[in-house]
Amino acid sequence: MAVTKTTTPSLPAEANVLVLQGGGALGAYQAGVFEALAAAGHEPSWVAGISIGAINAALIAGNLPERRLEALRAFWDRASSRVPYPSPFADGWGRRLFNEAAAGVVAMTGIPGFFEPRLMPSWLALPGSPEATSLYDTAPLRDTLLELVDFDLLNNGPMRFSVGAVNVLTGNFTYFDNRERLIGPEHIMASGALPPGFPAVMIDGEPYWDGGIVSNTPLEYVLDNRAGTSPLLVFQVDLFSARGMMPRSLGEAIQREKDIRFSSRTRLNTDLQTRLEAMTSAAARLAMRLPEELRSDPDLVELTSHACDWPVTILHLINRSESFESHSKDSEFSRGTIDGHWTSGRSDVERSFASPRWKNRNIQDCGIVTLDLA
Repeated sequence: MAVTKTTTPSLPAEANVLVLQGGGALGAYQAGVFEALAAAGHEPSWVAGISIGAINAALIAGNLPERRLEALRAFWDRASSRVPYPSPFADGWGRRLFNEAAAGVVAMTGIPGFFEPRLMPSWLALPGSPEATSLYDTAPLRDTLLELVDFDLLNNGPMRFSVGAVNVLTGNFTYFDNRERLIGPEHIMASGALPPGFPAVMIDGEPYWDGGIVSNTPLEYVLDNRAGTSPLLVFQVDLFSARGMMPRSLGEAIQREKDIRFSSRTRLNTDLQTRLEAMTSAAARLAMRLPEELRSDPDLVELTSHACDWPVTILHLINRSESFESHSKDSEFSRGTIDGHWTSGRSDVERSFASPRWKNRNIQDCGIVTLDLA
């Protein structure tokens, strides 16, 4: 796929960053996005994820370029193997009932290579134990990660890798970054340990839950830690849309609440960053008009130290809800639905790259530009 873009001659080439939101079964959309990005020559140099986005990120960063799609397909084929047959209904209430039944199968039997229901009722388990505080055992996910992810490559390879989780005891958000620590399966599992379904994961003696409890996207972390020597091209892949219709039923109300709660609020993050950069740039311009002896004032130095260094372009890709989906869409792992999410992700990238706004875009000297073209 040919991609045309106009760049400022004085700027170096953009560094690609893939930012992956959490969202359970909807994460197959991210696999389709990656497939299209790789086909267009936009392999990331940094991948950051939350929850299912952390799993997809590990499958990408922990494999050589020629094996990344194979690893993603192996995981998602396994995850959708509980209900491998397609729905007899393409749309409407029939498809919705099929999807609800498929989600029910997963709730009762778990997902191969991901999680399985606990045999002991939680009220009979020892208080404080994983069996007492969660409905499912995620040990199969650890085995799957060890099988499909090369952790030596993930830790020592050229790609930066970052996943977020929440400390159960302090409520603080923590990022596990391969530039700062050795990453193992537990860091990825912690990022996706959504209670009460999944148990907390212990890391360095501290329990961690799913990062989506606090923030369902690592975009803010990427923007706050983007110091480098080149502009950034960020592919922000959201699985829940902040925009939606007024609910007409209790089920739609539950679904809409979930969409709002887990949407990434990308615009809020980028608006705050843009305002911050505008203020620091204004401070830098003001400093140039001050006498030399005032330019070393500590307060002025602090204000100008955060001035924009390299521009950021964010291509926002959002998984849009289908009319037949319900509040259980993030736990509906049937093969037909998973393949549909994958195809949608690939199509949205192709549609975005075909847009004249993408083909004719200019990389700015500074600041953040957000594009939503699909």
